[in-house]
Amino acid sequence: MSKILELREKRTKAWEAAKAFLDTKRGADGLVSAEDTATYDKMEADVVALGKEIDRLEKQEALDRELSKPLNAPLTGKPAVPGMEVKTGTAAAEYKKAMLDALRSNFKRISNVLQEGIDTNGGYLVPDEYDSRLIDGLTEENIFRKLGTTIKTSGEHKINIAATKPAAAWIEEGGTLTFGDATFAQIILDAHKLHVAVKVTEELLYDNAFNLENYILTQFTKALANTEEDAFLNGDGTGKPLGIFDATGGGQVGVTTSGSSITADEAINLVYTLKRPYRKNAAFITNDQTLSVLRKLKDNNSAYIWQPSYQAGEPDRLLGYPVYTSAYVPVIAAGAPVMAFGDYSYYNIGDRGSRSFAELKELFAGQGMVGFVAKERVDGKLVLPEAVQILKIKA
Repeated sequence: MSKILELREKRTKAWEAAKAFLDTKRGADGLVSAEDTATYDKMEADVVALGKEIDRLEKQEALDRELSKPLNAPLTGKPAVPGMEVKTGTAAAEYKKAMLDALRSNFKRISNVLQEGIDTNGGYLVPDEYDSRLIDGLTEENIFRKLGTTIKTSGEHKINIAATKPAAAWIEEGGTLTFGDATFAQIILDAHKLHVAVKVTEELLYDNAFNLENYILTQFTKALANTEEDAFLNGDGTGKPLGIFDATGGGQVGVTTSGSSITADEAINLVYTLKRPYRKNAAFITNDQTLSVLRKLKDNNSAYIWQPSYQAGEPDRLLGYPVYTSAYVPVIAAGAPVMAFGDYSYYNIGDRGSRSFAELKELFAGQGMVGFVAKERVDGKLVLPEAVQILKIKA
């Protein structure tokens, strides 16, 4: 039995035991003593900790599989096949090899092939193979890269939205026809610059045994993913993407709580404020603190509305819909939007061109270090606000 499967079974048993404990400790007034509450909280914390450990192991497995792939094919040549696509430019194998050689020599050994990748600011474009692996990393770390719709753009990208639609009407025989107007609006995806920079010592740079490629890709991936996800959730559209929780351009506020926390009825109401066509692909997004509140909610039959996942790779469910968590969703506080429910494929992410990679030779020369910087241009907007409903805490 795999470690992940073993932990999943352990988490399921621990959760069932916690629910059974709470049910047996309720008094006639429906309340639980302070001592039993502390015991239950510890049991619940163990369940949450097991879930986080499962997530870590799954990410490790995915990263191990990716890094186990060979960087170069063992064959020195291959027969020509009619119709085979020949990779050129930044996608060529020799460009990738030359990029690694330049990195490890502190850009002292620069092949002519790298001239294809020089951008207007003097950096070197990331080889296409590297760029794909960076996107894979963002998909693992950033929930919006899984749920949203990514569009490759080469300039300002305009998305047409149907603002009003024609409606049918009954008329009598020989009656006058009525005509409605079909109008359209536009959403514009621009390009906001995002960058991340790291420093490494010259000793590490010169050491061929050090996996410099893995280190830089891993650090850049995490930094870009975290900053992107924060903007896709909370961005105000000024110099960054427009997030789903923004008051003027995000999702629609479907439910405002009656108190300072969330009730089971309010979670159910949030589901049905979303129009039926969007619900078939809908999911919840919240943070871990709010999730700890949701896990304790019960329906009118005293059954927990929380449904832990029993299958590897599947998210837990609330009211039958998947639940995703992000550290960047606002926590429970007066007036805060703490949970979203909707079809996030209507959140469009615009990627402008390839990411670029540049070396900073002189900036840290006195410290015996070399800097590297990666840049990307990206935007994001929810093109249909009605596709995402927001739950807010009462102000």
